[in-house]
Amino acid sequence: MKIAVIGTGNVATENYLPYFAAQTGIQLGYLDNNADRARTASEKFGGHTFASPAELIAWRPDAAFVLTNEMWHYDAGLPLIQAGLPRVLFEKPLVAAKGQAHVSEADFSQGKELLSRAAQTGTEVAMLFNYRFFDQTITARRIVAERSFGKLISVSGKIHYACWSHCIDLVHHFGGAIATITALEGAPEREGQGIVAHDIVAAFTLENGATGTLIGTAGLKWQHPLFELILTYEGGRLHMRDIDGDIEILDGSTRTHERISMVRDTSRWQHYTTSFHKALTAYLDAVRAGKPAPVSEIDGLRELQFEAALRRSIAEKRPVQIAQEFPL
Repeated sequence: MKIAVIGTGNVATENYLPYFAAQTGIQLGYLDNNADRARTASEKFGGHTFASPAELIAWRPDAAFVLTNEMWHYDAGLPLIQAGLPRVLFEKPLVAAKGQAHVSEADFSQGKELLSRAAQTGTEVAMLFNYRFFDQTITARRIVAERSFGKLISVSGKIHYACWSHCIDLVHHFGGAIATITALEGAPEREGQGIVAHDIVAAFTLENGATGTLIGTAGLKWQHPLFELILTYEGGRLHMRDIDGDIEILDGSTRTHERISMVRDTSRWQHYTTSFHKALTAYLDAVRAGKPAPVSEIDGLRELQFEAALRRSIAEKRPVQIAQEFPL
């Protein structure tokens, strides 16, 4: 299998390339606007480099991974889709021209354009929302399926912007499509981990009748949990905390309060890396089997849809009907 890697920065070299290099039957090709960085990656992980998108496309990779900074996703991914490569996977978010804490309506429009062109050329676009593959996420989904929790009533969260798009995806993963959103923006800017942005609070309804609130901020301390989500069902409640942190289960049918903890000999960043490996395994298994990607293009566009509606609500000081104003 030929895999093209576009962008060889930290995300690629720390979370993708070690995994690819450990697999059998994979040939790697690299493209980066920094030729020295691409060359360093090829020397460390194997494979060869390309000087231009045209050279990489002529190599005809089976799958291309767009791992550039999110501000360059559109420019990096468009030539691959226009050329009709069979599969293109994007890091999150799908498009974010001003960075992940500043997704705009224009980003949603460009995301739609990418998917429209992909439909024309037959390219399968996929996303890698690796938080779906955290042990706590998988456990939470299993508990909801196995126990008598009933329907989702509400979801609430406090989230560092570094985790923002992932947690929006988790809301969709557990609750389905969002119907209406109302949002406000805080006055001061906060800074954390290179992100400078205003706080945001969003209140929303889901199409299944549930309600939700999310707070986004760059002000959470990096050594503290980077996100907290509370999922309330008719028959119980789930508390998810941090990058593969503990999960608390309040089960109404058994009148119990449980806590499931990950083993303490593994750091949050080891769990983080492992989630990438599980996500990549699921994706490559689907590619080999000729099946749809486990996290689809619509999942990526739906996340941008939420953020575009959020920005319009802030700007126009009104509720936004998401499907009507930002149809997929």
